[in-house]
Amino acid sequence: MSAPTLRKSDRTRQAILVAARAHFAERGYDRSSIRAIAATASIDPALVIRYFTSKEQLFAAAVDIDLRLPQLASVAKERRGRVLTEHFIARWEGELNDDVLTLLLRSAVTNEQAAERLRDVFREQVVGTLREVVPPEELSRRAALIASQMLGLALTRYLLRVPGLAERPAQEVVNDIAPTIQRYLVGAL
Repeated sequence: MSAPTLRKSDRTRQAILVAARAHFAERGYDRSSIRAIAATASIDPALVIRYFTSKEQLFAAAVDIDLRLPQLASVAKERRGRVLTEHFIARWEGELNDDVLTLLLRSAVTNEQAAERLRDVFREQVVGTLREVVPPEELSRRAALIASQMLGLALTRYLLRVPGLAERPAQEVVNDIAPTIQRYLVGAL
């Protein structure tokens, strides 16, 4: 059985998103233009506006992301830090990898709209997942600490490629980071 064929409008929308992600990742939000994105997608710039209304809406669609976080309540308490760390590493470089995370992190450093989108992902997904396993009065603090560790890891390993971290095998990085995430999840702060 073959995969269903996409309608022309869906193919056009997908081509625009692929081109936009490439431009935003390479040039950042401010230096990317509707005209350049349209040229990369081999379409008229008016179609970008037709499908996405504005550059801001196109960017929002390009960085729409689902972290697909694990359900930590179903994980043994003493394994939650490891499971969460392994999941984040898999999102960056394993079978769950996509270019949207890199694009969003790179853009968030210099663009307020991207930073707000990253904060939304944090509030909606990370805090939402941790809500199942962290006492409400500690949720904000613990979630922020975990985010600082994971975003710092992503920045230094995948964007800056800091020696001593960038080239290390993923499992060794998990072994180094997981105890800290475990403490942030369930340990004394």
